[in-house]
Amino acid sequence: MELKTTKTIYWIGAIFISLWFAASGFFELTTNPVVWDITLKLGYPAYFIYALGVLKLSGVIVLLIPNKFLRLKEWVFAGIAFDILFAFTSKFVVVGPAGTIDAIIAGTALTITYLMFRKLYPLTYHHATAN
Repeated sequence: MELKTTKTIYWIGAIFISLWFAASGFFELTTNPVVWDITLKLGYPAYFIYALGVLKLSGVIVLLIPNKFLRLKEWVFAGIAFDILFAFTSKFVVVGPAGTIDAIIAGTALTITYLMFRKLYPLTYHHATAN
């Protein structure tokens, strides 16, 4: 795949995920009933919802800064993946399979975006040699 195509797919995905999680984080911090009602129904406490909001908005900021904080971006991708996984599992158990479509869409977008991130920024390992 051409570098320009990889960058384009990455940035489309990063913007999509950022918009999704920024909206979610904002709604969590402003106690929007659409987000709060389902999150409370899933069994999560209020303090957890506020923490999610702060972490999501912080992660979005890191994700949108080009060519910086690459290791921290790894953590952001991991955090978003855990959020999606927990949302999927919670909704599957409490709401049923039909309630998981948003988590499936977000998970797919995250996977594609992360794969493009890895193409743009391949991992390099530095091993200390034992003498």
